[in-house]
Amino acid sequence: MSIPNIRVAFMKNVAIVLFLLLVGCAPSGTKTIKLKLIETSDVHGNYFPYDFINQRNSEGGLARVACYVDSLRAVYGDNLLLLDNGDILQGQPSAYYYNYIDTASVHVAADIMNSMRFDVGNVGNHDLETGHDVYDRWIKQCNFPVLGANIVKQSDGEPYLQPYAVFEREGIKIVVLGLITPAIPAWLHEELWAGLYFEDMVEAAEKWMKIIQEKENPDIVIGLFHAGKDARLLLDRYREDTSVEIARDIPGFDVVLIGHDHTLYCDKVVNTEGDSVLVVNPGHNALFVSDVGITLTVKNKKVIDKQVSGCLTNVESYPACDDFVNAYQTQYNDINAYVNEKIGVFTQSVNTRAAYFGPSGFVDFIHSLQLELTNADISFASPLSFDASISKGDITIADMFNLYKFENYLYTMEATGEEVKRILEESYAIWTNQMKSPNDRLLLLRTEGPRRRFFANYYFLFDSAAGLIYTVDVTKPMGEKITIVSMADGTPFHKDKKYKIVVTSYRGNGGGELLIRALRISQEQLRDRILSATENDFRYYLIDYIREKKVLTPRALNQWKFIPENWVKQAAARDYAYLFGEDD
Repeated sequence: MSIPNIRVAFMKNVAIVLFLLLVGCAPSGTKTIKLKLIETSDVHGNYFPYDFINQRNSEGGLARVACYVDSLRAVYGDNLLLLDNGDILQGQPSAYYYNYIDTASVHVAADIMNSMRFDVGNVGNHDLETGHDVYDRWIKQCNFPVLGANIVKQSDGEPYLQPYAVFEREGIKIVVLGLITPAIPAWLHEELWAGLYFEDMVEAAEKWMKIIQEKENPDIVIGLFHAGKDARLLLDRYREDTSVEIARDIPGFDVVLIGHDHTLYCDKVVNTEGDSVLVVNPGHNALFVSDVGITLTVKNKKVIDKQVSGCLTNVESYPACDDFVNAYQTQYNDINAYVNEKIGVFTQSVNTRAAYFGPSGFVDFIHSLQLELTNADISFASPLSFDASISKGDITIADMFNLYKFENYLYTMEATGEEVKRILEESYAIWTNQMKSPNDRLLLLRTEGPRRRFFANYYFLFDSAAGLIYTVDVTKPMGEKITIVSMADGTPFHKDKKYKIVVTSYRGNGGGELLIRALRISQEQLRDRILSATENDFRYYLIDYIREKKVLTPRALNQWKFIPENWVKQAAARDYAYLFGEDD
């Protein structure tokens, strides 16, 4: 199979129009300079115009971005800056293959970014999730600076990466400051970021803005922040998604390019000095790019006027460029061969939809393997994709990315029976409604906003348990929903007994705050509960297990159920239709 490709018939016309827009009359003695900024963020391995997981053409990808950027470079030349804002090393198998399988070749992400002539990059939390060996190798292979001003070495307090990058275009000095969300320790095992710590973004931005202004005397300052726009506090200590707060409260930025929360956004905020700051987020998967234009009026080598505008450009209509297709056909073929490797057979289909309404073959397959790998007493797991399915028949490595979306490790931890019950109470409280009649919703669903047909809370926090027999009474409030009948083998369950539980590394580090709230302990105390961790990510074991067993029949363990069953049956049918678009 060849990389999908369409000829670019309109690029010359685009270049001509853009050239005419660039040409303008300026008053005598002044000069007009036009700059273009293009940002990608949260690409998540979508380098090619192809979805290797679902084996179909994709709407985005860096191959399409390359086409769009080439059309702009025909006009702007070096006055175009191409920036990536992190989370480029995780998601599609194309990233995983070069992270862990083919580690001898130049990482395809670095190779592609170099060929596209990225001017600067930033580090995201999912890049760090790959581990030092992967992201350190990738950074060294990039022919451009990869930033991280608030990623600090524990050994000497100095930045681990270059804090900012300086560019000069037609006498204009441009500085790009890179920052990452400091909440990494809330999600990732410390081994993945060993020797580092993460400064608060607001404090780091304030410190580095002062240094930049005093040392560089810039004409343009750009924030490249791997963080979203709606500030919140995680685990009572990590200030998450403070990008807009920084744009508003720390004067000096002209543009703040953001990411991380996968939310399209383009708007201006007014900072504390009354200046306008453009904030743009291109979402994820290289479907859109942040498209920023800066027009400067210069007189006597000084900027006397500055105009900043921006929009979000959908690259779906742009084809994959010929040069890209030809240059990376070998890598494409290697990745495609890898994901299409048959590893076993499922005798029946599985999907995540069923997991929201009771025990399912999809999640219970994960439960069973987690218990087998760790010899724990109780397993906790949730669906990691909103609506994923695997058809019966031959199972390939691509299916494993569908079944298990992230490179989570497994933690075996310790919890009392009472704490196990509280974990389940916390989970089902954000998962299920408290029904007052058979006509109520079973699930807590969103009823407003652009994605109306969705959960009120994140589905990947809906942890069910295996190793226990229990019921969930959806007519009861939190604290009274869960009744644990016994262990799965019929032996008594004791609230005062200590049990070994298995959870993902995301959950065991405090991700989602589920265990923090349920166990009523700090993050440090939570980590003290860790008894052991797997050496590899869970998907690695899934693949190995299926290869060994060859033929499997994933079945629901049926160790728990919603009650009262006559109410639940009616409500589940209604909610299923609502969630999956069958009830207009």
